[in-house]
Amino acid sequence: MIAEPLPAWAFPPPGGFTEEDLDRIPDLPPHTELIDGSLVFVSPQKSFHALAIELLVYALRSHAPADLRVRREMTIVLNKRNRPEPDLTIVRAEAVSASGDETKYQAEDVVLAVEVMSPESEERDRDRKPQLYARAGIPHFWRIEQGQGRRPVIYVYELDKATATYVPTGIFHDRLKLTVPFDLDIDLTEIDNL
Repeated sequence: MIAEPLPAWAFPPPGGFTEEDLDRIPDLPPHTELIDGSLVFVSPQKSFHALAIELLVYALRSHAPADLRVRREMTIVLNKRNRPEPDLTIVRAEAVSASGDETKYQAEDVVLAVEVMSPESEERDRDRKPQLYARAGIPHFWRIEQGQGRRPVIYVYELDKATATYVPTGIFHDRLKLTVPFDLDIDLTEIDNL
């Protein structure tokens, strides 16, 4: 058996990759992220991951004010060496083009970043990504974990601008009721019907 040659992107350049490289490198696997100058690839996702995203996309779109848009699996430029891809983001409407051809959003246009944890991304979703999102000034962050059965548990954080870190504002099990970043009331048990 002859081994196929590795693609050029398997070898990082000196100093690591930059956020612009994600748009230039041919044949990258879908949903490739850039964290600290390194390419990060996703593993196959569990059903819970897809169901949690589906539940939240519908609910957030029905609650979001007209000046905000809900997007799933779009990268965010945090700085030159970091362009993660949250599972969901809420961005300012003016950042969304009429043509829909953007491949990324700028951190200053993001109001909320949401990560649904997977076993392979646990450390990144709990530690590194929240650090990066907070330092970039994203005002709100949610981390979603699987609770009993396939019910989500949502950990909600708000940015403390003085320290550029997130502070926890609540843990939600069956119902997510908030007034920021906008008024919303989501019955999380609806995931049982998906």
